[in-house]
Amino acid sequence: MLLEGKRIAIFNVANKRSIAWAIAKAMDAQGAELVLGYQNERTKDAVQGLAQELTKMPAAVVPCDVAFPEQIEALQETVGESVGTIHGLVHSLAYAPKNCLHHPFLFTEREDFLTTLEISTYSLVALARVFTPLFAHEASVITLTYLGSEKVLPNYNVMGVAKAALEASVRYLAHDLGPAGVRVNAISAGPINTVAARGISGFLDMLDLHQKKAPLGRNVEAREVADAAVFLASDLASGITGEVIHVDTGYHIVGV
Repeated sequence: MLLEGKRIAIFNVANKRSIAWAIAKAMDAQGAELVLGYQNERTKDAVQGLAQELTKMPAAVVPCDVAFPEQIEALQETVGESVGTIHGLVHSLAYAPKNCLHHPFLFTEREDFLTTLEISTYSLVALARVFTPLFAHEASVITLTYLGSEKVLPNYNVMGVAKAALEASVRYLAHDLGPAGVRVNAISAGPINTVAARGISGFLDMLDLHQKKAPLGRNVEAREVADAAVFLASDLASGITGEVIHVDTGYHIVGV
């Protein structure tokens, strides 16, 4: 029970195939008390339904569409009233307009670029700031990234740029929050067949290539990413901050 007595907020759970939900299940199994975020009324019922599957009911299930700053600001009061201090924050939020994932990066429109960076990158900064008064000493902030931040991958495009900015944000936040004992890290997960990932053109080809090239000879599973998140949220990772940990069956080390 690595997370017994810890309260962890996860933003956002979308559906049962999402990495955020895999993390929620793994953290619940290790004794954490959870706060689950959902984007809007369309996803609210689904998330509340999933919450019934946990061994311990969440302390709160709260709305959070990060495109609306007032919803982020409201979290401080809502979560504070529900659980008081929190020991962990999981940021699992990313979005790019669909056309950006089908056409060359060169043709990314300004508005689409800004939207992608706001939702996928700035939301980590905004959430970390709003929860700073609620963080317990030695709290853990975890976000999710992907190899497209480091190398060009077909059709990942503006999302790769957003993930690169996200990883830089991890380092700067780790510096800013370090004096308070708060750790900030990222997990670079291999491709996983989620609803969101299938929006990338050629995603199934990426899965096939990953399986063939990865040293372990297979694709990563959501539960493995979730287990890494449990580790980072636990006291076992008390000396780790500002890191990007790859959980991708070794694919990132392969040159050809």
